[in-house]
Amino acid sequence: MSKPWKTLRREVILDRSPWLVVENHTIELPDGELIDDWAWVKTPDYVNVAAITTDDLFVCFRQTQYAAAGETLATVGGYVENGESPLEAARRELREETGYESAEWTHLGSFAVDGNRGAGTAHLFVAEGATCVGEPKSDDLEDQQLLLLTQAEAARALRAGEFKVLSWAATLGLALASLTRADAVD
Repeated sequence: MSKPWKTLRREVILDRSPWLVVENHTIELPDGELIDDWAWVKTPDYVNVAAITTDDLFVCFRQTQYAAAGETLATVGGYVENGESPLEAARRELREETGYESAEWTHLGSFAVDGNRGAGTAHLFVAEGATCVGEPKSDDLEDQQLLLLTQAEAARALRAGEFKVLSWAATLGLALASLTRADAVD
């Protein structure tokens, strides 16, 4: 196994906190080679949630996003706030965006957004047995329409590329895979 890369120096070259910080790093590779202009991007960690109701329906959105062409399907998600664990953020986002709550949470994994450039960490969850407990209280910028999709509809939409943001597609794909594994064990 090779040694990890070493960060020898950091210099902030753009600061748009809390949403974006770009740094220039001097790094040392495992073989001793130095690179003095390695771009590093810092963005907040975030959560995405594949919520599944007690009726086995996936809670999703149809919306538009600045970086996605046209309409896209989306899972629940948002940033992890200071002092908050990823699970606390996932529970908060589910309640705020949809009005749903769940007592059955599975952590699907935490993933570096870009293995060489940073860009935060995505914490992905599935929330099963979700029930509507009230009205959404979302402060999201985009207009969004809440949708309830069957497992087959969600899988078809994923295969058709209707989840146009990678973290949403990954969340849904991992959730579907975890359900398939659970069904195979039963």
